[in-house]
Amino acid sequence: MQVTETKAEGLKREIEIVVPASDLEARLQTRLFEAKDKVQLKGFRPGKVPVAHLRKMYGKSLMAEIVNEILNETPGSVMAERKERAAMRPEIAMSEDEGEAEKVLNGQSDFKFTLSYETLPQFDVKETSGIKIERPIVEVSDAEVDEQVERLAENARTYEEKDAAAEKGDKVTIDFVGKIDGEPFEGGSAEDADLVIGSNRFIPGFEEQLIGAAKGGEKLVEVTFPEDYGAAHLAGKLATFDVTVKQVQGPTETAIDDEMAKKLGLESLDKLKEIVRDQIQSQYGMATRQKVKRQLLDALDKEYDFDLPEKLVEAEFDNIWNQVQRELTESGKSFEDEDTTEEKARAEYRRLAERRVRLGLVLSEIGEKAGVQVGEEELQRALFEQMRRFPGQEQEILKMFQENPEAIQSIRAPLYEEKVVDHLLAQVDVTDKTVTKEELMAEDEADETAAA
Repeated sequence: MQVTETKAEGLKREIEIVVPASDLEARLQTRLFEAKDKVQLKGFRPGKVPVAHLRKMYGKSLMAEIVNEILNETPGSVMAERKERAAMRPEIAMSEDEGEAEKVLNGQSDFKFTLSYETLPQFDVKETSGIKIERPIVEVSDAEVDEQVERLAENARTYEEKDAAAEKGDKVTIDFVGKIDGEPFEGGSAEDADLVIGSNRFIPGFEEQLIGAAKGGEKLVEVTFPEDYGAAHLAGKLATFDVTVKQVQGPTETAIDDEMAKKLGLESLDKLKEIVRDQIQSQYGMATRQKVKRQLLDALDKEYDFDLPEKLVEAEFDNIWNQVQRELTESGKSFEDEDTTEEKARAEYRRLAERRVRLGLVLSEIGEKAGVQVGEEELQRALFEQMRRFPGQEQEILKMFQENPEAIQSIRAPLYEEKVVDHLLAQVDVTDKTVTKEELMAEDEADETAAA
């Protein structure tokens, strides 16, 4: 096999491969002799079929198998020989001339093809002990726990029918038909809908207009959809609702005590508060983790600057851009609504794609040198967690992951990244800083688009 480099521009490589016809013939002869003792043909005793006859009958199909094997084997062997790692699977190009292909299959011509790929960039892993990170910590207060417990009590509150007119806090059961310019609109009607007046579940101004309504009564409710309403075709529109009140129920007293906790399946109010505190702390912990990770990635991003494989950047940009397009379509908004243009948005998201690719390569290199690995047990837990998200489809999801190595990689990659982040956090200088809940969550919103 002759291997000739025909292009070496930056990270781009092009390799011409020539497999001499003599090599193809040698592999074919080996295959024919192996088949000689296995093939059973009418008129021939086992093992006595002439090789020439086998070649006449199966030569082209066996040569096609050999060619496919060469195409599958060569990229890996060439990479290993050149001590290179391809950023993505190499592209293979060969002659589309049918006559030339026929000569190769008949053993009359050399087999020529070209590998095109980009190599992964080579760079030195830099020292990280000088990186300083401030970890925002939110202390969960008793008042916050009590507030959450009160919400749980409110959700568990029972209601009983009353004959009086509806008041704030009452639950009403209603039928309604929404109209814009006198015409019903899609999604604007419902029957037997339960609504607690004051819960702010409906359009602003809707619930208040039901105060004073009685069972069997009818109401004409007029509201204006908010300008930022999720369905763009309704945003800012004036609408009327023909409402029929079918039932009015008043809230019963709900004491926040051990009995209330038992109704929720817990042994005591103290246990309920303990669980609520843990849940709040877990939520804050996830937000804290994102802030710390963001600071770490920002620090790494400043330390590294190297050429990136264009195809990796393109693939990452396409993923980001497709998500952006889906979100715009679902919200009914445009780039102008986001106070930008498509050109500016493309440039911004391409920079984000470049950042993600660069940091992904850096984390991968750091993890490899540190010996970071994802264990099979960790992978299985993540796989089962993925399956739980699709109730009733567990077996189909499991089969998909078993048959698709790329799908498994989609689970392994984020696990590996988090383990590398943990490895780095053990090396850098991390200082805790107590912040308020509002400060922590405000940072979440500010950092959303910039995170890797």
